[in-house]
Amino acid sequence: GDESALKRTFSFNDFYNDTIRYKTYSLYWISDNEYLHKTSEGHIYLHNAETKESSMYLSNSTFAQVDATDYILSADRKFVAFESNYSKLRRHSYTASYHIYNMESQEFLSKVQIPPVTQFLVWAPVENKLAYVWEYNIYLKKNATAEAVQVTHNGKVNEIQNGVPDWVYEEEVFASNEAIWWSPQGKYLAYLQINDTGVHNIEYPLYGNDQYPTTVLIPYPKAGCVIPRARLFVIDVENPSKQTEVVVPKSVGSGDHYLRTVTWVTDERLAVQWLPRRQDSVLLQIYDYDGTNWKETSVSFFLLLNRKDDILKNSGHLAPECLTCWLYQDRCQYNSAYFSLSASFFRMDCYERKVCVLGLINTDFTGPGLPLFTLMDNRGPAKGFYKNIFNILSLSVFSTLCYYRYGGPASQNTDYVFRLEWATYLCSTEKVIIASFDGRGSGYQGDEIMHAIYGRLGTYEVEDQISAVRKFIEMGFIDKDRIGMWGWSYGGYVTSMVLGSGSGVFKCGIAVAPVAKWEYYDAVYTERYMHRPEENMESYKNSTVTDRAKNFKSVQYMLVHGTADDNVHFQQAAQISKALVENYVDFEAMWYTDKDHGLSGKARYHLYTHLNHFLQNCFAEKK
Repeated sequence: GDESALKRTFSFNDFYNDTIRYKTYSLYWISDNEYLHKTSEGHIYLHNAETKESSMYLSNSTFAQVDATDYILSADRKFVAFESNYSKLRRHSYTASYHIYNMESQEFLSKVQIPPVTQFLVWAPVENKLAYVWEYNIYLKKNATAEAVQVTHNGKVNEIQNGVPDWVYEEEVFASNEAIWWSPQGKYLAYLQINDTGVHNIEYPLYGNDQYPTTVLIPYPKAGCVIPRARLFVIDVENPSKQTEVVVPKSVGSGDHYLRTVTWVTDERLAVQWLPRRQDSVLLQIYDYDGTNWKETSVSFFLLLNRKDDILKNSGHLAPECLTCWLYQDRCQYNSAYFSLSASFFRMDCYERKVCVLGLINTDFTGPGLPLFTLMDNRGPAKGFYKNIFNILSLSVFSTLCYYRYGGPASQNTDYVFRLEWATYLCSTEKVIIASFDGRGSGYQGDEIMHAIYGRLGTYEVEDQISAVRKFIEMGFIDKDRIGMWGWSYGGYVTSMVLGSGSGVFKCGIAVAPVAKWEYYDAVYTERYMHRPEENMESYKNSTVTDRAKNFKSVQYMLVHGTADDNVHFQQAAQISKALVENYVDFEAMWYTDKDHGLSGKARYHLYTHLNHFLQNCFAEKK
């Protein structure tokens, strides 16, 4: 057939339905040279990185017996916890059902029941000891077949949480749903206890399908308000009733503070990071167990990192050795590594500008230091497409500019990561130029640039976006009357601040789930950059979208939000909307009922369809 007919653009359906996507490779290290891989058919295979041998480890039929979607292997490989009935709670947290499978007998343990709505489950790093959280209390099993022992009893929704973080710790401190830490030999179990009794609740309706909506209540500390109280305890696994508190040092504990990280050094030594509420310093405290209590030691560490690039290997006091210098800088400028348990091997993910290549590499550099073998290679062209989709059209056919921002402190928008996203569709099919710029406040360009917006969000990172677009206009290939901007979350905030600046540079903009006022956002994030409102009131006042409402009369603005957003609350969009209405501003708005910050499911399709129409109308004709 005609070759030109096959060379089509990247369509909206390609983006939404993942018609074209790069291949990935799941890998789960279980020793220093062995890993498990889940195939597209759902089988689990055991691979040996040294011998390159492989064998089936778990059949998809075993998953099917309990409708499992995931699995967790015990350290001694004798048992598997199969996870089913996954139900998402927030960004990282979820509940699930677990069924324990005996690898030797090839049977599920029918007499060993774990509650059906478990909040977290984790095996010990040795043998098959197990801990899980149910209804905010911790349960311990000395082995997979033993009866569970309840080790905390004060857990209560929205008040006391044991072993799982509350909303703000999950989102802003841990970035995970884990607040349980096994010691290396499974002798002790450390856990976080969060007390939210003094924290004010955010309340929002969940409409559902019933006659009356229900109300969701979440303890959510906003800027300047009461924050959760965190305590760290250690359980003796052989004697679970014996619990010892790891006390925060007085230098931090005398005021409001956060627990940042918990790391076991040995079974008798624990390292804990504590932060004062202001988050302008960190205390790494080492604790030793004296048989009765966990005592503070005078041990301290200071490490100066002065290498700009590359991943380094360091063993003891030997000179560092570069692990990625063999990579061609013009091919693999963005990569990540996943090491085996003792770091003899690692999986290298190489995200080239055009493709994603995954390789398995030996860290023993007696050889050439090249990949042992390639796990997944995306360098072949997709059927019916050019190999490089971004070369389909020459720059001369483009004139419209759509500017994308996230723009939060220490973030990065301009990088070498290969992506297939909405912007790909706009560029390929709609002939829109896509641009991003990392100005002051962004990361990976040194502390001076990153710290420029410290204490003054909504200033330089907003000004620099306007300056960057003016520079693009000077280049001569952009229609200055057809420039739009869009962003999500912090990006929605920056977009709104830019459009409300009255610069005259942008014709239109889209803000999805934006912040309106920093007083409305959570204390941990906001105070990290802005301090408390009473300490920095002028910057809080100058950083609001609502105060710029009258300037939106000269732009086309679209405001989008989910009514069940537990992160950036619908309150934020409601306040922007109110301010625009009070200033007689015509704008478009779209809310998504019962949807959270991610706007997933059918709402995602509706959202991007709506964004397409908005941009098409915006760019249809010049002013």
